[in-house]
Amino acid sequence: MQIYLPIAEVSVNAFLLLGLGGMVGILSGMFGVGGGFLMTPLLFFIGIPPAVAVATEANQIVASSFSGVLAHVKRRTVDFKMGTVLLTGGLIGAAVGVVVFNYLKAAGQVDLLVKLCYVVFLGIIGSLMFIESLKALRHSRNGAVAPKRRKHNWVHNLPFKMKFRVSGLYISAIPPLLVGVSVGVLAAIMGVGGGFIMVPAMIYLLGMPTKVVIGTSLFQIIFVTGFTTLLHATTNFTVDIALAVLLLIGGVVGAQIGTRIGVKMKAEQLRILLAMLVIAVCAKLALDLLIQPSELYSIGAGGH
Repeated sequence: MQIYLPIAEVSVNAFLLLGLGGMVGILSGMFGVGGGFLMTPLLFFIGIPPAVAVATEANQIVASSFSGVLAHVKRRTVDFKMGTVLLTGGLIGAAVGVVVFNYLKAAGQVDLLVKLCYVVFLGIIGSLMFIESLKALRHSRNGAVAPKRRKHNWVHNLPFKMKFRVSGLYISAIPPLLVGVSVGVLAAIMGVGGGFIMVPAMIYLLGMPTKVVIGTSLFQIIFVTGFTTLLHATTNFTVDIALAVLLLIGGVVGAQIGTRIGVKMKAEQLRILLAMLVIAVCAKLALDLLIQPSELYSIGAGGH
């Protein structure tokens, strides 16, 4: 069933959009990521303009993240205090990111910026995730115990310390605040929740226990992406409601399925599959940027 998207100015199959939303919702529930780092490039591939994809995708991230966080609240695996600190930084970063996005949009460079950001970040994150997952798989097959993360690092020596009871931490509020700012900027420019950066940062930098990382990440993502959507809708009018609704429906259903799958499957295998998917999307985007178009320029009907 083809539907016309007025803001994007393209016609797309509605069932395709529902399927994409569901797939990314499943990833959100399984890994604690908003899923925008995959959905936004997928929207590029089906003909949605990058500016519209970035602004609209945040709606779907809000929905799938909210759906996923409800399951974690029931298990009491959300650190609301840590989430609030991350959220404070995220809102600041999102405001800065939207200003940069609007400036580049006015200059006609936003599409190139968005795609380049995706190639760089997906390439780095996908490669690191793949290497780390292979090591974890090797340890599990050999029966070896994976090396424990250090409980204390330079983060614990900074000022403005706060006690985060759910995470069992007593650390400075500065690192989580800075993590939040960086994720907020990415949310505005790339249309992502930032979980693919936030989750590793919460585990390896802040030293949070894995069991509370996913729920806390989703809690922060809800508000930062919601704020980002509002800013995009009111400043550059690139939010397509019809597109957002279809992605939202698929995302809510998919997140519930993903939460259940994530509990039953081996984490190492899931991470390798996700890493391979990330690298594949990165490669497709890089090829699209590098391959020369068939027509380098065109002459309008009135040209001489």
